[in-house]
Amino acid sequence: MKKVLVITYYWPPSGGGGVQRWLKFVKYLKRFDWEPIVFTPSNPEIPSEDLSLLDEVPKDIRVIRNKIWEPYTFYKQFTGRKKEDKIQTAFLTEKKGKFHFLENIAVWIRGNMFIPDARKYWIRPSVKLLSEFLISHKVDAVVTTGPPHSTHLIGLHLKEKLGIRWLADFRDPWTNIDYYQALKLGPRADKLHHKLEKMVLEQADAVTVISPGMKREFQEIVNREYEVIPNGFDEEDTMPQQNIEIDRNHFTLAHIGSLTKTRNAENLWKVLNELATENGDFAKKLEIKNVGKIDMDAVASLRNHGMESYLNRVDYMPHQEVIAEQMKASVLILLINNTPNSKLILTGKIFEYLASGRPIICIGPPDGDAAEVIRLTKSGSVFDFDETENLKTEILRLFDEFSSGKVTPRNKDVQQFERKNLTSKMAGVLDKIMESEPGK
Repeated sequence: MKKVLVITYYWPPSGGGGVQRWLKFVKYLKRFDWEPIVFTPSNPEIPSEDLSLLDEVPKDIRVIRNKIWEPYTFYKQFTGRKKEDKIQTAFLTEKKGKFHFLENIAVWIRGNMFIPDARKYWIRPSVKLLSEFLISHKVDAVVTTGPPHSTHLIGLHLKEKLGIRWLADFRDPWTNIDYYQALKLGPRADKLHHKLEKMVLEQADAVTVISPGMKREFQEIVNREYEVIPNGFDEEDTMPQQNIEIDRNHFTLAHIGSLTKTRNAENLWKVLNELATENGDFAKKLEIKNVGKIDMDAVASLRNHGMESYLNRVDYMPHQEVIAEQMKASVLILLINNTPNSKLILTGKIFEYLASGRPIICIGPPDGDAAEVIRLTKSGSVFDFDETENLKTEILRLFDEFSSGKVTPRNKDVQQFERKNLTSKMAGVLDKIMESEPGK
């Protein structure tokens, strides 16, 4: 059996979407003749914790951990945060801070001094530790998964030093990630980000991405072969939940994940306000449930549209409970970031949405990658960021369906997104790079 070293910053007990992709690949790789070894920090700064995910880690794999230094203690002190506060991703702000101007300074420092990201200080010690490990232990290939993209620089240095075969897996873009412009980058920092990104794309033996849009954008940077392997759902997670029934007491529109400033769906809140005003039964039954952190701007928007009283906020749930919540929901809401890269955004949550069979309402570009998946699987409807009339008609139709007790399951051809099938594809990419000469 061939061996692969997987370098990932996010690993259980870390929670959230960033950990799911390679946790599931590691879970199933042995079925495809690849034995994974995982390398991850022992003391990462993570946005949430999910101890239940530890049960997903195969008992017979090796996990190597090393302690790293990150600047977050200084950052928390500088911005007036508590030591135990969690640092949220994508510049999500839950409440207005007393030190807003200090936040701006901290963002400038992070963007211009910590390149490619605030985890840069784990690169050198990790390369040293892993070089020694790889010299004394036979490993056939290395995988790095980012963000954080500092993981890819570890892979780059290991390839340069040892000539080992290397696959770089991108869960999100690098210089085209939705918050890149918010980093307040100067010309030097911006140039260095693009330089490092290009080096990784050129030097990796294989590059995997999660969406066709990301593939097209990377091809404009480096014209090479890219493999599209999206995120997915695990039948072992979803099948036990299939008998959970919809909550008949509430017409629940559920959004799973962080509701950031760029995901704030003004048109959705406007439509829901109109329906609640016009239809007393709708107002009585309506529930807007957000499982995850929610930005203060999104809360303010809900309040301005008279919808805050309908909001049921749940900060975080273990993964299995999240799946149960999806099954109870009347409608699942998928909010695409209203940013320049919106067309290539394909969030991980969409695939577990598909597995639930509940109807999906997506607010995002109708010609984007997420919209294409929804059309392909016939799992819901897509509405542009400023679309209202068609959105209102669809929500009312779904409410009538809910009221009649005849909710129709929605999904088609979703098995292509099942984790075991996706792991087979990833193993195929690893097999392919084994056919090339090491170091080439």
